[in-house]
Amino acid sequence: MHDPNGPDWADQTILSEFMSADELTELGTGDIAYIKPIKAVDLKEMFPDVPPLHDNVTLYALQNADGTPILLADSREAAVANAFEAELEMASLH
Repeated sequence: MHDPNGPDWADQTILSEFMSADELTELGTGDIAYIKPIKAVDLKEMFPDVPPLHDNVTLYALQNADGTPILLADSREAAVANAFEAELEMASLH
């Protein structure tokens, strides 16, 4: 559905004329990342090899634009530092 308040180039119908769904999915992968706070209880799904932790511990997952986990850190600052070192552009989540 076209958003009348958004730019024309953001309309998926228009974009699909130029890019396949797979190309849209790959957009930003390897260049753009985001940081997501995550509770230890939810870690097994993203990081199957993570050792047992207290459920109330909050960690920070650096994730690729497509949601693929890159690393897990004990602080947001450590995740940001790794993204900077890997020359990743950071995106904001809302």
